[in-house]
Amino acid sequence: MDKREEKRLLVKIAQMYYEEDMTQGAISKELGIYRTSVSRLLKKAREDGVVKITVSSDIDGAFELERQLEKLFGLKEVIIVPEKRDSTELDKKKVVAMAAAELLKRIIKDGDVVGCAWGSTMASLIGEFTNAGKKDAHFVPLVGGPGPMDTKHHVNRIVYNIAEDFGGTSYFIDAAAVVEKKETKDDIVQSHYFTKITELWDNLTIAVVGIGNPNQSSNLVWAGFCGNREIEDLNQQGAIGEVCSRFYDIDGNLIQSDLADRTIAIELEKLKNIPYSIGIAESVEKAPSIIGGLRGGYINTLITTEETANAIIEIIEEKGTSLT
Repeated sequence: MDKREEKRLLVKIAQMYYEEDMTQGAISKELGIYRTSVSRLLKKAREDGVVKITVSSDIDGAFELERQLEKLFGLKEVIIVPEKRDSTELDKKKVVAMAAAELLKRIIKDGDVVGCAWGSTMASLIGEFTNAGKKDAHFVPLVGGPGPMDTKHHVNRIVYNIAEDFGGTSYFIDAAAVVEKKETKDDIVQSHYFTKITELWDNLTIAVVGIGNPNQSSNLVWAGFCGNREIEDLNQQGAIGEVCSRFYDIDGNLIQSDLADRTIAIELEKLKNIPYSIGIAESVEKAPSIIGGLRGGYINTLITTEETANAIIEIIEEKGTSLT
């Protein structure tokens, strides 16, 4: 077949398929060629520029921003929620949680092991799983409970409610995220009852975590866990964020400290090797914390607001790898 005849055939098949909505089987029958040849020629039509496919993403500016962040950090998926200018902090947390709930309803399948962290954004997930399909999945905390914190933010409550909505099985950790002594932590994680938690962590398929900023003045959660000495130590080591009560710097390097030795939580390295490690967080103040978590590879899917996403891009473009 000479080049002109091949080009004519490419155009003809492309018109039949894309403009006339004919199936590949129907094209095969009408032109008297194999169906596999139709598929091959349609592919070649795209490669040679005979067919050019464009996807309209002008519904709002968030779509291009999602793609930019996905490429920048090599992420599986980014979901950016547009927000109203007059949105309150509570509103922002809720819209992010609603987007996270929709993602979880899409991806959770029978046999999945779903891990959850705690916090105000995570707590906003409760009540957002209406019409969730029933799944034979396991739901487990990724970290011990908070200290002097509203019980609605407790990880066990979050896990229980989400598991109930999916008809799955929930598990609990009956210990604080940070205990007073390393020996106490070792006794707990080596106990018989904790064996099941460890097993579930080893078989995790989906993790859903908040991203904390230890430097936010409003963050009073750690008041019951950290004294002045621990906070000073974290600051000296450049702690910029935390996931599952484990701290890291702007490059995602874990902070090694006495606090880490007393923390009852999944090792963040485990989050790097699971299909979905989903970070849900918003606020301009948390942008550096999110960057550190992304660089560390602790999350491969990000759900945030447009304002926060723009702040992340601005930091990267203006200051590169350093925030100083």
